[in-house]
Amino acid sequence: MTNALNKIEPSWTVSQQIQAFCTTRQGGISKPPFNSLNLGLHAGDDVVDVLQNRVIVRSELPAEPLWLKQIHGVTVSTPASRNTFGNGSFEADAAVTNIPNEVLAILAADCMPVLFASKAGDVIGAAHAGWRGLSGGVLENTINEMMALSPGLTTSDIRAWLGPAIGPSAFEVGEDVLQAFTQQGKDILSKAFIPIIGTPGKYLADLYLLARDRLRVLGIEQITGGEFCTVSSPERFFSYRRDKVTGRFASLIWIAESA
Repeated sequence: MTNALNKIEPSWTVSQQIQAFCTTRQGGISKPPFNSLNLGLHAGDDVVDVLQNRVIVRSELPAEPLWLKQIHGVTVSTPASRNTFGNGSFEADAAVTNIPNEVLAILAADCMPVLFASKAGDVIGAAHAGWRGLSGGVLENTINEMMALSPGLTTSDIRAWLGPAIGPSAFEVGEDVLQAFTQQGKDILSKAFIPIIGTPGKYLADLYLLARDRLRVLGIEQITGGEFCTVSSPERFFSYRRDKVTGRFASLIWIAESA
């Protein structure tokens, strides 16, 4: 589902209090090769243009997003950690909140953004899951922090949406990436890593499949999304793998304040 800002709305069934969308590369003012709605300040784009793009997106939000300094790690920003360190950008690759109108944001350009919401709509999470973060446990850490914020919450009450990422036909990886996921078992690895004929030690990897498997092991069954490929949609998405010098789009989620 899209609108004037070219927003992609998650294909999930959640409480009406949960609001979320993912931007595309369309609708901003950045010049090539960052054209046009680049929201990443550290991609090499003109800072003034990026800040103006953020103003455009901010008009659709109840508050300024909590922009993270993403480092492909597994640290989760929580309300408690933000109280300690302030709301300025600090190193984390996921965030959770139970505070209405606090907007969580994940920037990406091939890595997988994953949004989470509880069935009751009282707690949300957002994670930046490239292969390093995914294999390292960023999704598990995010879910654990959500459960810490909502006593009594079970994983069966959590919904997940897999946002735009590099697709399984475009994500060529080496043996090191395969080895990072060996704890997931041979059955899933045989499906998620397809050997490239004639290129020993190289595979086509399926981030979406790997993420779904990890989430289901945790007890999360309501998983949607995962139908995109950033690399093969140059008119719609930024892709670092495809372009090297490129912008970033954002996946955003918040709990709307009750009327």
